[in-house]
Amino acid sequence: MEALIEKLKIEIIQQLNLEELTPADIDPDATLFGAGLGLDSIDALELIVLLEKNHGVRIKDPNDGKEVFKSVRSMAEYIKANGKS
Repeated sequence: MEALIEKLKIEIIQQLNLEELTPADIDPDATLFGAGLGLDSIDALELIVLLEKNHGVRIKDPNDGKEVFKSVRSMAEYIKANGKS
């Protein structure tokens, strides 16, 4: 799980062009939206693309998105439960 979390941090930095951050700067349990990383709805779309393209995971129910994208750890848990990674 920790390896997947580290991989996700790198992918998020690349996908969202967060060059000012390093993987070490991202707390795996911190909120991604709002007070945490401060991501917005456009970033959410980018994260959906990241999950589909890099991990073969689709979020079937839009209501699940809020929980899936709560933190890097929750993304990793969703990938583990639903993906090919």
